[in-house]
Amino acid sequence: MDQSKQQEDDYGYNLFPERNAGKFKKGSIAESLFTFNHKCQVMLQFALETSPYAKLLLGAMKSSGCTVYKDRHFSCEECDGIVSGGFDATSSQIVLCQNNIHQQSHMNRVVTHELIHAFDHCRAHVDWFNNFKHLACSEIRAANLSGDCSFSNELTRFNFGLKQHHQACVRDRALRSILAVRKVSKEEAEKVVDEVFDSCFNDHAPFGRIPHSKKDAKFAYRDFQNRDRYYANL
Repeated sequence: MDQSKQQEDDYGYNLFPERNAGKFKKGSIAESLFTFNHKCQVMLQFALETSPYAKLLLGAMKSSGCTVYKDRHFSCEECDGIVSGGFDATSSQIVLCQNNIHQQSHMNRVVTHELIHAFDHCRAHVDWFNNFKHLACSEIRAANLSGDCSFSNELTRFNFGLKQHHQACVRDRALRSILAVRKVSKEEAEKVVDEVFDSCFNDHAPFGRIPHSKKDAKFAYRDFQNRDRYYANL
């Protein structure tokens, strides 16, 4: 196997086959109207316009000098069956897996999860490919702040009733994400996650809190808007 192919596999690009084509496929309007792609685009637009999680993250990125544009920074594509989305740091683009996202609530979570990676990429200059701790930290933050581990989502997975369950869920989701995109042992991934877990779990930027529910996210978004207005008037 050549080196470029090996690197693609190690970094998870094999999960996103359209990324390997070297260009993004754009079908005609007629082709997309009744396809997964059209549905994906509609759900994405709805998420960006209505999700308080997404609106807060978009506002925070704009304030940090990283304005997000839907047509430039999001791409609905066919993916491997095990993933719902990903952040491509080489193009600063969020991939949404149109064949695996079928409900609006799922789209909202995936958009939020990947926007957290994009926010980290913007503010922290994450070294995704060479610093394993950077990757682990962003995965912990995304699992913690995106609603992935909300009580309602965990109920649907039949996971509940454990002490410090939210922390356990965040650790598990972060590990799953890392193992999906890196060829490392579970033991190695667990070691790195444990090393950075406390500091990254307690980094709630830009929410200022863990948004355990949509209501929490709405309060966080309102607080962000108030802070933004305050600083704009200084």
